[in-house]
Amino acid sequence: MAAIDGLVHDFLAQKKIAVVGVSDKRDTGCNLSYKKFKDNGYQVYAVNPRISTYEGDACYPDLKSIPEKVDAVFILANPNVTEKIVAQCVELGVKHVWMHCMMGTKPGLAAGMTSVSQNAVETCKTNGIAVIPGSCPNQFLQPDFGHGMMRGLWNVLGFMKVS
Repeated sequence: MAAIDGLVHDFLAQKKIAVVGVSDKRDTGCNLSYKKFKDNGYQVYAVNPRISTYEGDACYPDLKSIPEKVDAVFILANPNVTEKIVAQCVELGVKHVWMHCMMGTKPGLAAGMTSVSQNAVETCKTNGIAVIPGSCPNQFLQPDFGHGMMRGLWNVLGFMKVS
């Protein structure tokens, strides 16, 4: 198993990122990720089939509706949604996917708080998509105190490795 740092570096080197799971109903980690990507100069596309705008920007129902091809996709949604989004990534030729999990990348640690689908992870690997199966971009993009502490703790505990 290797640390996810290389995968994160490659993901963050992409310029156009779709963020799946933004919410207009409450503040979420996904909303924070959208803002962090945008504040760090990324071209960001919000994805949620329930809303048409987010933070004054267009919000798309799925990846196919985004007017240009994205380089990477961050997902903070139900694992069933993750599987559908990964299928669209395969179809559209997206080569970088990050599936959120609050507890790092160790399968099963946060079964009720994860976007990771092991089927979607395997689909990514089979189709040449670099996949980060867990963790959170907020731990890497100018992290606040809490996200920095989580990243450090998950590293010490071995929860930031992928196979």
